[in-house]
Amino acid sequence: MLASRLQESRPDDSAGSGERGDADDEDDATAPSRRKRACRCGHDSSVAANRVATFPKAMPNYRELLQQVKSEIDELDVTRAHELLASDERPLVLDVRELDEWTEGRIPGAIHIPRGNLESRIEQAAPDRAQPILVYCAAGNRSAFAAKSLEELGYENVVSLAGGFTDWKRSGLPTELPRTLDGAKRQRYSRHVLIPEVGEEGQLKLLDSRVLLLGAGGLGSPAALYLAAAGVGRLGIVDDDRVDASNLQRQVLHSTARLGDWKVESAKRTLEELNPDVEVVPYRERLTSENVERILADGWDVIVDGADNFPTRYLINDAAVWHGIPLVHGSIYRFEGQATVFKPHDGPCYRCLFPQPPPPELAPSCAEGGVLGVLPGIIGSLQASEALKLCLGIGEPLVGRLLLFDALATEFSEVILRRDPACPVCGDSPTITEYIDYVEFCSGRPAHA
Repeated sequence: MLASRLQESRPDDSAGSGERGDADDEDDATAPSRRKRACRCGHDSSVAANRVATFPKAMPNYRELLQQVKSEIDELDVTRAHELLASDERPLVLDVRELDEWTEGRIPGAIHIPRGNLESRIEQAAPDRAQPILVYCAAGNRSAFAAKSLEELGYENVVSLAGGFTDWKRSGLPTELPRTLDGAKRQRYSRHVLIPEVGEEGQLKLLDSRVLLLGAGGLGSPAALYLAAAGVGRLGIVDDDRVDASNLQRQVLHSTARLGDWKVESAKRTLEELNPDVEVVPYRERLTSENVERILADGWDVIVDGADNFPTRYLINDAAVWHGIPLVHGSIYRFEGQATVFKPHDGPCYRCLFPQPPPPELAPSCAEGGVLGVLPGIIGSLQASEALKLCLGIGEPLVGRLLLFDALATEFSEVILRRDPACPVCGDSPTITEYIDYVEFCSGRPAHA
């Protein structure tokens, strides 16, 4: 606060002349003494000339400041606020209480940003400054200061709930008890909770999510590891193969000690050791037309395709279309990889690109052509990222976009994909309405990347 100044006008020229005369008579004094006296005399002369006295201005107390802020913002009582929330133009409801208050109950549909984090986080939650916002706290005081801060940040339509959540609850208006992470989970997923697009509610979504992975090999390994680490609550893994020494160059779910073990059992141990919050459901079988319905009946939100053979790719594509489940596709060969998302009714499916499988001589497997060990780690991680976005409902998944990666040149490129109205499965007049078990197009046993 700026101090007030009081000017006084007093004639004192003679006193000033006397001081200067005294200073002139001190020629025989020591230099330090002269400087000290000159400094004192100069200060006295300055004060005498300006005659400025400084008095502290009384700072407003909390009640005065609160009263001033409330006079500068708009407030609504709980009755009018309830009517506003029931209207067609429902505002964003913002709870600025602390976490322990939030966990005890909230206005339905509210988002939580503690008052201390408001300025740094509100732009992610409400990027449109013209959006109406109803702010509340426990009693209406913190929300008043929050509303004032929002107006200073440029938000045009902000109101504070007078009486806060206390009056809302006392009036018998609807409330809800939010689900929250316990202390251990809050610590484990703290870096997710800090991200506005994820937060606590997003992490709870992940813990409720169910993702099915086809294959526990090169692509399935990094995808499964990152999905488990992220806290996806239920992971299903379909694979009928055993761990072989040739797998260990890229299939990081497994180890030398597990040579000869079933891959689904090896994967289950690795993932549950990584994150006990995750339930791993192993399917020690190859996906076929006979078991695909049974496996999908367990209820999956997203499917991650890590298969390395065309029959499985066509089978899971058709099943995903008919069940309306997003399918995260990935494939690799030598130094090249690709990834996309086939989301039923929102974009193309695999058959829009390739209506029928290619001839065997044009479809070499990794066992025949080889693959750079790190490549499935890159593509599999991209698949995990796409699966997490789909589970959270955030971002722009690779729907209608094929992402290509060249490891030799370290270059990414993108190809736009469009739904084919003549597609035999997702087209306007489908010609394929039943599952087809194609003849194996990869030599030997079906491998998984």
